[in-house]
Amino acid sequence: MFYKIKEVKPLPDYSLLVIFATGEKKQYNVKPLFDKWAPFKALAVTRGLFDQVRVDIGGYGISWNDNIDLSCNELYENGAVVL
Repeated sequence: MFYKIKEVKPLPDYSLLVIFATGEKKQYNVKPLFDKWAPFKALAVTRGLFDQVRVDIGGYGISWNDNIDLSCNELYENGAVVL
């Protein structure tokens, strides 16, 4: 199942607020990915890059550039519910 993304907003300390088409909201912490996947380190060392996050066409993921992206399923399944 895919969880279509409506909107994404960068938050302090490398977290994201992800709003899904269903209205559900989740907070996702990107920081653990810095050590797990090399391309994500650029989000910490390139000034302003983290704030450039955007929803991909179709809403099935988010991306910062051609090398750094996350799927809607990753964000939904591993994000914390925001009430």
